[in-house]
Amino acid sequence: MRGLGTTAIRSGRALKAVITAVAVLAALGLFVSACGTGGTGARDEGPAGSDTVAGAKTPSASPTKAAQRVDAVKLVKDDPAVSASVKRDLKPCVADEYPVDVSYGNLTGGSADDIVVNVMTCGDAVGIGSYVYRAEGSEYQNVFKAEEPPVYAEIDRGDLVITQQLYDKGDPVSYPSSEEVITYNWSASHFAVESRIHNDYSNVVGGADSPSPDAN
Repeated sequence: MRGLGTTAIRSGRALKAVITAVAVLAALGLFVSACGTGGTGARDEGPAGSDTVAGAKTPSASPTKAAQRVDAVKLVKDDPAVSASVKRDLKPCVADEYPVDVSYGNLTGGSADDIVVNVMTCGDAVGIGSYVYRAEGSEYQNVFKAEEPPVYAEIDRGDLVITQQLYDKGDPVSYPSSEEVITYNWSASHFAVESRIHNDYSNVVGGADSPSPDAN
């Protein structure tokens, strides 16, 4: 009987230990859950970080509104700043296709994209006029023009880049002697020269009389 009693006591102690362990684990589970819902535990780190970034983000300036596609030919022909010679030469090459390139982009920091128009010749695509139009309400104002051919205007990372090829006497159209690349930046109410690059071309490359390498 003493042996049976000892066994019962040991079983009771073991059961008590198991109950105690279960209670401790349950308490720990409640503690972890409380930490997670309180916003200070590791489980809450992701959302808390996202909220912090969103709250600290500074609102950026509204991007310029994309300009509506315009009738560039009419824009140029109705523009009193465009020379009569350019207007006279602005004719369709085939059917109603005009030699006009049009680009849209932010050059002047206005409320809408600016419009860059290049007018060219039909036969050899020589640029005879480049213009920049800035949105003023529902109208477009000419804020830049270059009419010394061959000339071409482009938008490059918010700057206006004008390329003008230069010819010496006797140069064919396809082989100018040099070129000027002028970069303009908008300043207050006008374009100001930011940089100027002059490139001289070889007068033998591509020419009919180009020397050939000596044969070995």
